[in-house]
Order: sequence, then C-alpha cells, then structure tokens
Amino acid sequence: MKIAILHGPRDLRIEDQSLDTENLQPEEVWVETQLSALKIGTDRGNYEGAEQVPGAPGYPRWVGDSNFGIVRGVGNRVTRFQVGDRVVASLPHQSDYIANESGPLVRVPPGVDPEDAVYAFLYSLSSLCYRKAHYQVGENVAVVGLGVLGLGAVALGPCFGARVVALGNSPVRLKMAETMGAHAAFLSDDPQLVHKLDEFTGGAGIDLVIQTANPWPAMQTAMQVVRNNGRVSIVSLPGRGEPPLDFNPLDMRWFYSKGISLIAVSGSAGDLYPAETERFALNRNCEYILSLMQDGRLEPKRLITHRLHYSDMVQAYEMALARDKSMLGVIFRWKDCAD
Repeated sequence: MKIAILHGPRDLRIEDQSLDTENLQPEEVWVETQLSALKIGTDRGNYEGAEQVPGAPGYPRWVGDSNFGIVRGVGNRVTRFQVGDRVVASLPHQSDYIANESGPLVRVPPGVDPEDAVYAFLYSLSSLCYRKAHYQVGENVAVVGLGVLGLGAVALGPCFGARVVALGNSPVRLKMAETMGAHAAFLSDDPQLVHKLDEFTGGAGIDLVIQTANPWPAMQTAMQVVRNNGRVSIVSLPGRGEPPLDFNPLDMRWFYSKGISLIAVSGSAGDLYPAETERFALNRNCEYILSLMQDGRLEPKRLITHRLHYSDMVQAYEMALARDKSMLGVIFRWKDCAD
C-alpha cells in the first residue's frame, strides 16, 4: 500500500509499505481508500514544522485524518461491516489500510456522496464545539476562522437552531460562509463590527464564539466580541506557528471583567444525562453527521476547491503553506485502487 509520510518540515513522501490483507485477524477490516481530505490548518502546521502538538507523533509521521473507502475484506468475527460497505475513517492519507472494527470507522449510509462523506469526522469535530460548550437552541453564535472546521461549524449552526455570524479576514471566505448557511458574515477587522454584531443580535450579544483559527488576532477577536458571561469554544491551537503574541489573552478587560468561559474542544463532551455508553462518542457523533448529509442538510462538497490525484499531494501542501485563501476543500483521489 501507499502512504504519505512526513520526514521533516516540507519533506513529505508517498511511500510503499507492506500490508498483509490475506491474514486478517478476527476483528480486522481491510479497506481500500477512494478519497482522503486535507485539513488545511492542522496539516499545514505539521508540514511547515510548527511546534509539536502534545501527544502527536514525531518525525517520521503519517499525515491526514479523513478517509473514505470501500471494505474489501473482514475478519471472521466482524459484525459491523461486510465486504462492499462504504466507510469513513479518521485515518491518514493512504491507499488502503487494516483497522479494528471498533476503531474510528463508520459505515456511510446510502445516498451520501463520497465527497461529502469524507468530511464526516471533521464535521464531527465542528459539532463538538457546540456540544462541549452546552449550546442552547436559539443562541447567537459567532464563528471566528473560516477554514474547513470553521465553515463546518457555520453549516451545522442552522441544523442546531443557531443564528450564526461568520467572522474572517477574507471576502472570499465570507462568501463561502454565506453559501454554507451563515445568517451574516463580516470582516473581523471591520471598524463597525461591534455595531453590526449588536444589530445582528438585537442587542443580546454573542452567546457563544467558536474559534477555529490559530493566529493570535483571532483569539483577540473572540474575546472582544463575546458577550459578558459568554463562552469561547476553542478548537484551534492558539499561537501555533505564530510569532510571540503582542497582547494578553487573559487581560482582565475581557477574561475577568466579562466573566468569559474558555472551553478547549478536545476529548469528549460529556453528558448532563449520562447513558450506559457515551451517547455522542466519536463514532456515534460521526453517524449523526452522516445522517444530516443523508437528509441533504449538510453538503461539505460545496467547499471543495481542489480535486487532486494523491501523487500531487506535495503540491497541495505547498499551496496550503502559501496560505492562499481561495484554497479550501482539498480532496485526494486514490485512483490506483478506485472502482
């Protein structure tokens, strides 16, 4: 099989590795990849050599975490999948793989386009920004940072009954946000931003900010626009790959005086009414996102700007490194193993 391995900053290689598909263990599933998706912010940081995320592997390391494929073989104790199933996995860019059936692997329901399905785990992370912050129906939500995760949060807002305003630094991305369902979209450096947000919320203020961008100015925007006693749900890695900050994110003007709650979107959301098993664990949450796609309420493929063969992966990472705002949804086709 072929897999993308990062050996160091800007040293990404497609390598051949062995994969024993003839001797599957009882609970193993063999999948051939059809598509994988680029998560520009995180993958770009890894590629450019930004400081390592705690717990992440060092070099050489795999890259990518969004994979759509077809089941080609199953072990004799596998019950959740059968040969021919379409599945999504939170696994790297690779031509095929063997996974345990209990891993981050979910069946794609009929009618869901593969170019939507490949984003299911990414959108699950976007949804966790709402769940972990205990979002309540009808609240005003601002999304700061309009990459794949941010636009996923924008698209999910109407599904959850939220009034969503998108805040970004690119008119191109603001237009994308409106396409994905934002009720309003403003430049984050608009001198009239406070007034516009006041009009948008009818004076109620922004209850929840979902921050998906790493740069420090995005953090500052989030702290400034959230209302008193509001929440900032942070799915980004603030300051990663950025020069030293020139402001105090915990300045008493914002954090203390406004009584803000800062919420790190990592791990699980927990549950106010626990079930015997976690109700929205990773795979269950992904299944829910896929159901919204099946109902036609989510269409991530509308954001795809580049469709490339996997052999052009380095080109895509270099484009991401250049921070071209017109580049957003990027998928790699693994045609060597496509049906």
